[in-house]
Amino acid sequence: MKQIYPVIFPLNLGTAIYLNCVGSDNFNTCVTIYYQLLSAENGALQVGNLYLSGADYQSYNTSNNGNQFIYDWSANQLGVILI
Repeated sequence: MKQIYPVIFPLNLGTAIYLNCVGSDNFNTCVTIYYQLLSAENGALQVGNLYLSGADYQSYNTSNNGNQFIYDWSANQLGVILI
């Protein structure tokens, strides 16, 4: 779990301050990433799946820290900023 700049959800749903990611690599062509945007109380405000493949998968495979790569890539896809 990584801290992010706060993301305020409409209709008083809450403010997300954490991004949690769990990647499942098929060791061939892609990583399926389950993500959660969480409140300070760890309440899930948004959840979903992202799919890392192609050139991004090649970069992930050659990175020094695959876990950090997944967080950075996911944050970029979701439009949130890691702190």
